Amino acid sequence: MSGPHLYLNLIPEALVASMLGPQAYGNYLAVGLQAKTRGQAMFFEVNPELAAGHLDTSAALERCRRESEQAPKHSVYVSIYRVLERLPLEALGRLHLVTDDGRVLALEEAPYPATEPGRLHLYQELAPVKPRVVSRWNPREFVRRLTDPAHPVHLPKVVFAEMVLHELAVDPEHARPGNLPYGDLEHLRDCLLILKNEPGKETKMVLRHLHQELLYRTIRGGFFAGAGDVLKFYPMPPLEVLEREHRDWWRSALTVHME
Repeated sequence: MSGPHLYLNLIPEALVASMLGPQAYGNYLAVGLQAKTRGQAMFFEVNPELAAGHLDTSAALERCRRESEQAPKHSVYVSIYRVLERLPLEALGRLHLVTDDGRVLALEEAPYPATEPGRLHLYQELAPVKPRVVSRWNPREFVRRLTDPAHPVHLPKVVFAEMVLHELAVDPEHARPGNLPYGDLEHLRDCLLILKNEPGKETKMVLRHLHQELLYRTIRGGFFAGAGDVLKFYPMPPLEVLEREHRDWWRSALTVHME
């Protein structure tokens, strides 16, 4: 039996020890032991050695080992408060995206490519806070500004995803939204127009909090974790790769399940 593992859950934010590998752990988070519940999940693998100097993980890891003689221990909580803030970014490994029926897609970190100038951006923050915002800043600059301690309102670290805007990113006044699945498109357009028409405005809040599951098909590029000049980028596979190599996960991600 391998393990124990450390995982940083994002929904909600928590550091958890488990004897389950990432696939089994993601399934456990989404559907539970009896498969009677459904719920999207996202989590990072965490390097226990790099985390140990910042959070006391020893008791939870030992409990996992001790209580796994008959069956693997599913979860032991290490911390549920200010977890991302206290973990070093280098301790974060692969990011796992779990559909609400328990299918798991692992994203590997990759170099962040150059961005197209002149675009507006839509970001969904995931930890430690969850607003949805539009911004002039590209992801690297967004992290740098959002975590700048010289600013009176800042975060120690941030995890977020960039979301698709299609042509609204360059022409929010005239472009058609197409098949964007966002609840209030006119409000989104108004927020983008404020950025476009007010040169001193850099960001604008669209939603104060993520009220429902994040539709994976709305991700543009991928997910980010960072602070200051450090940016970790987890790209989403291209559509053709999702359809060819991760077909079951992708079909599940596209399905709207009714409660």
